[in-house]
Amino acid sequence: MLEAIRRAISFLRHKQILHKLGVAVSVTVIGIACYVLYHMLRGIDTDEVIEAIKGTEPRSIALAALFVAAGYFTLTFYDLFAVRAIGRADIPYRVNALAAFTSYSIGHNVGASVFTGGAVRYRIYSAWGLNAIDVAKICFLAGLTFWLGNAAVLGLGIAYHPEAAAAIDQLPPWLNRMVAFAIIVGLVAYVVWVWMQPRRVGRGPWTVVLPGGPLTLLQIAIGIVDLGFCALAMYVLVPDEPNLGFVVVAVIFVSATLLGFASHSPGGLGVFDAAMLVGLWQMDREDLLGGMLLFRVLYYLAPFVISVILLTFREVIVGARLKRLRQAASASDGIAKREAVYVRERGDSGG
Repeated sequence: MLEAIRRAISFLRHKQILHKLGVAVSVTVIGIACYVLYHMLRGIDTDEVIEAIKGTEPRSIALAALFVAAGYFTLTFYDLFAVRAIGRADIPYRVNALAAFTSYSIGHNVGASVFTGGAVRYRIYSAWGLNAIDVAKICFLAGLTFWLGNAAVLGLGIAYHPEAAAAIDQLPPWLNRMVAFAIIVGLVAYVVWVWMQPRRVGRGPWTVVLPGGPLTLLQIAIGIVDLGFCALAMYVLVPDEPNLGFVVVAVIFVSATLLGFASHSPGGLGVFDAAMLVGLWQMDREDLLGGMLLFRVLYYLAPFVISVILLTFREVIVGARLKRLRQAASASDGIAKREAVYVRERGDSGG
């Protein structure tokens, strides 16, 4: 059965069907989001949105910023786990943290995070001797952690409160609950599958050994904690009334995040916002928009600016270090040449 699936995927890739399907899904999601936003934002009073932002308590903003920082801190373990999984335990955590933070924050804002984040990771990890294939494996394992965490949060959240997802997908709650149970069963089946024996995906140098059962549980835990912190940040910024509860906001937030990710638009712009407005329709639109704008500043804009500054400083430091090495090498070559001339002259003079 697995071989049949591999052949089918290989055929789809050869015919570029997967690429065309991905583009079609992205365009469809963005188109629907634009339509929804157009109807949801008609009649919005921008002055009320600004007042809602100004009226947000500084304590709530500080708490949301703390949760965002905790979420990005958890993201660093995505790379730490992936780098250890490919057998490079010699790379220190500070490098993993820099690669994870900058790649995700830049990828979130620029869009097409698989490519933009991969490029940032390669720039950092190549200094430690990792090639493009190694970086591709790291991206794959980090992405696997992300998706396992999403599957766990969505499965458990929708199973507990299927009405939350129904607000976005417009499906009956009983059907959403069945889908949630299917996700949980699939997740458990995957854990059992990798627990039984070592599993590999890919071919030749692209082969990746999947983490075993215990490490997969660790991946799921990392993903859950990451999404939990991000959902908490959004929860403290949305209006207090009506109080829908953390689980409802978390399920809608994760669903909106995945839709934004599927659209490949920078920061899920438009798609994420439309899904949040539809899912949290009970809340005042101006107040909700104010909270969402604050979340974008804290989760997208601020980390992006910090990442650009960090990468700029890194390039300056690396450039200065290389310049010193070249100067030292040039000076060493000059000394060696002068010594060679001196020895030759002594030889010519018979000295």
